[in-house]
Amino acid sequence: MLVEQVMKAPVVTVRAANTIAEALQLLHHHRIRHLPVVDEEGRLVGLVTSQDLREASPSIFRLSEQWEDLEKPVGDVMKTDVIVGHPLDFVEEVAALFYEHRIGCLPIVNHGKLVGIITQTDLLRTFIELTGVHQPGSQIEIKVPNEAGMLGKTAAIISERHVNIASVLLYPDPDPNYKILVFRVQTMNPIPLIRDLQNAGYHVLWPNLPGVTS
Repeated sequence: MLVEQVMKAPVVTVRAANTIAEALQLLHHHRIRHLPVVDEEGRLVGLVTSQDLREASPSIFRLSEQWEDLEKPVGDVMKTDVIVGHPLDFVEEVAALFYEHRIGCLPIVNHGKLVGIITQTDLLRTFIELTGVHQPGSQIEIKVPNEAGMLGKTAAIISERHVNIASVLLYPDPDPNYKILVFRVQTMNPIPLIRDLQNAGYHVLWPNLPGVTS
C-alpha cells in the first residue's frame, strides 16, 4: 500500500510569520497535534507540534503578565530538520521511519511542495484495516517449516472449506528452521479449519481450544 492512499490531504498548515496564538487556535479548531509550516509557494519549511506550542506559551497563572509570548511568530519555535516522505513510498517503509526516529507525523512532499501528512493514528488505522482485525472473523497461527511454498499449501487447505482469508502475516520462529503464519479468516468457527490443518500435519499454535490439541 502506498502513502498516497492513506495520507491526509489537503493539509492544515501555518506560515512562519503566524503567531503562536493563531497556531494554537488552528490546532484546537481542527483537533490536530501537528502543523506543517509552509512558505508562500507551499514548500515545507518547518513543523510545529502542540507540545512545541504549549512549551512556548505562558502559564495560565501568568497569562496577563506574559501574554506577549503568544504573539511571537511560529518561526521562533518550529523545527526545521523535518523528516519527510513521498506519496509513492510504501506504508511499511514509512512505519519503519516512525519507529526509527520516534516521530509523531510525517509530512509528505512531492516536487518540493507539501501534498499530505500521515500521523501515528493514520498508520495504526491502516494496519488495522490491512490485518482485518476490525471485521468479524478468527485468527489462526500455524508453525510451518521455513521452506518455499508453505503459504500456498496452508492457504489451499483453508480454501477447501470455502473460507475467505482476510489477511496473512508472517513472522519468524525462535527456531530459524520454522516460521509462523498468521491467518485472519472470515469465519467465527475455526475448529474445522484447525482439524484440517492438523490432519495435514501442521502445528496449530492458536487457537488452543478445549478438545482441539495442537
